[in-house]
Amino acid sequence: MTDTDRTNRPLTIAVTGLNATDNPGPGVAVIKSLREHPAFANCRIVGLAYDVLEPGIYSEGLTDALFMLPYPSQGRGALMERLEYIHDRLGGLDVIIPTLDAELPSFIDLSDRLEAMGIGTFLPTARQFELRSKARLDDLGRLANVTVPEGRVVNSASELADLDDGLPLPFVVKGPYYGAKVVYSRAEAVGAFHRFVAEWGVPIIAQRMVHGQELNVLALGDGHGELLGAVAMKKTFITDKGKGWAGVTIRDPELTAITERFMAATSWRGPCELEIIRDSDGGYHLIEVNPRLPAWCYLSAGAGMNLPAAVALLALGHDLEPMRDYRAGTMFVRIAIDQIAHVSDMAALTTLGEKTGAAPGFEPAQLDLTTQRPTGERS
Repeated sequence: MTDTDRTNRPLTIAVTGLNATDNPGPGVAVIKSLREHPAFANCRIVGLAYDVLEPGIYSEGLTDALFMLPYPSQGRGALMERLEYIHDRLGGLDVIIPTLDAELPSFIDLSDRLEAMGIGTFLPTARQFELRSKARLDDLGRLANVTVPEGRVVNSASELADLDDGLPLPFVVKGPYYGAKVVYSRAEAVGAFHRFVAEWGVPIIAQRMVHGQELNVLALGDGHGELLGAVAMKKTFITDKGKGWAGVTIRDPELTAITERFMAATSWRGPCELEIIRDSDGGYHLIEVNPRLPAWCYLSAGAGMNLPAAVALLALGHDLEPMRDYRAGTMFVRIAIDQIAHVSDMAALTTLGEKTGAAPGFEPAQLDLTTQRPTGERS
């Protein structure tokens, strides 16, 4: 990455995924992790949002500036135009950490253009992103010598009827990016199929149900097959949407071995999350690989291995030694809180697409938002 002249401004890192609901995005956790790392003590953090009601927008002190992005459905051109505007508006971005599955293909495709602007990322390649897709999990399992539950790729509701012989009920229906539902009848499976297609399109994945303890590994690959760091945790409370609301870090040599085999087989570049189930017989089943930092990534900072900060350092061009130590027994428990804001904050984001009044490094003249209007604005 080409160094950007930061003589007159602080280091600036942008983070997406501020939708901190009961199905949270990772952005808030990533920013909290960055805030706690000494390398980023004087850093300017920029939040990038897709909806004006993403709760992370209104978390006091979390970000120094906020900008709206066009939805991924509007295409890479609209995203690039918007990023160019933000880069110019701020006097330079140094790093972008995208945290949502649906936006990653666009950021991966634009990474070379961003690098030419002096904006660093640390993302998987397009081939790696596709290899870990839910539709190709069987291939990944064979490549990495990891057990995966039997799955079928489904492109139409009528294909669900053909699963009778090979995939007994109950099984799990999954969307291509997000969403998973355990179904107990074919009618329920068809309903889940249509709901996920309406939201994310095809293909839909039907996966054999595996019962056992849900385990997760947040891992960071160097892009050459080596594991730079990994933190494993066990979910201790799960919401009705299947999301971990509480968890505790653990040490498990088999989880480490599975993660190392995944890295060696894929040469994964960047962060990822391995979702694994350990059954009652002690078998380990890889059920999903998420190609980005998970919503619980702040736990890694709390356990002494700040992997979100490591991603930012790598995006800045730093070389890092492998990290192996973290504290087992470190817990996280989420809470739901009411945040107080003023309607003018939402109005600025709705009408102007940005809120920069609190951003350090700006001169007052640059903060006259009434005279500027962003390009690439969402409709």
